[in-house]
Amino acid sequence: MRARTSILMSATAALALSAAVLGAASPVSAASRDGVCDTGEFCYYFNSNNQGSVSDFTSSVADYATTQPSCYDFKGPGAGKGQCIKNSAASVWNRSSKTVRVYFNTGHAGQYQDFGPGSRGNLNATLKNQNASHQFSPSTSARSNLSFSLYAAAGRITCGFDGYTSTAGRHEGIDFAYGVGSNVRSLVSGELINVQYGATGRAGLSTISIYLRSVNKTVVYLHTAPLSSLRVGQQIAKGQVIATESWRGVSTRASAHTHVEMRPGRQLRAAKSVGDSHLQNPNPTSFWNSQGYTVR
Repeated sequence: MRARTSILMSATAALALSAAVLGAASPVSAASRDGVCDTGEFCYYFNSNNQGSVSDFTSSVADYATTQPSCYDFKGPGAGKGQCIKNSAASVWNRSSKTVRVYFNTGHAGQYQDFGPGSRGNLNATLKNQNASHQFSPSTSARSNLSFSLYAAAGRITCGFDGYTSTAGRHEGIDFAYGVGSNVRSLVSGELINVQYGATGRAGLSTISIYLRSVNKTVVYLHTAPLSSLRVGQQIAKGQVIATESWRGVSTRASAHTHVEMRPGRQLRAAKSVGDSHLQNPNPTSFWNSQGYTVR
């Protein structure tokens, strides 16, 4: 009898322990992508004001994809269920304990909107139905890093403004490098007023000029391979991919880089650097700071 009582007590204890374990595990199960906005998750809604189908996340995503079955989709009941969330979300609820940043472009790049822990609301006019990636706990310092923003990756400055040490002349811009073929993104929003495609090698200089009418300044990019889709007169968004890194107007592939230059006024071309002892451009640091960047 005692043996049977002991067995029953052990079985009861085991069941209690199992129930406790299952109870502790339930938040993990609830945090799966099930179309329910649970505690600890960041959630997109198909419609404004947190209406329609839900797509829920517990971690960052750099590219939602655009076709089934590989895309991240809306899973909850209601309008939009089953649709891919890329460029289709209208509002969010951040039920996590971290700030979450929604980006206009894939790769955590371009214009963005932050949602603090517990906040909910509509995506702004730039991002409504224009959402391409999101990031938990974004690094403000990394995002404002000029070289990082140019490539959406850890680029580096290879020559600063007026930084020539072994080349005759005064360097009118800032040179950055990450790798041949890497995407190059616009650091500003403005009008494309000149694009020259060039060719690899010293004689094949390429140029992309973007004019910021509100401050009457032009940002010029040299040595890249401009995208074939670029057209003079089009509006370029901050963070938009405009080229890939190349060596157009540079003698060797090993010296590939992206020259970025800020010029006062509306300018179609960069100022001359090599062999020119006069600076035509001011130090651009204050301009880049005004655009939300640190020069590094």
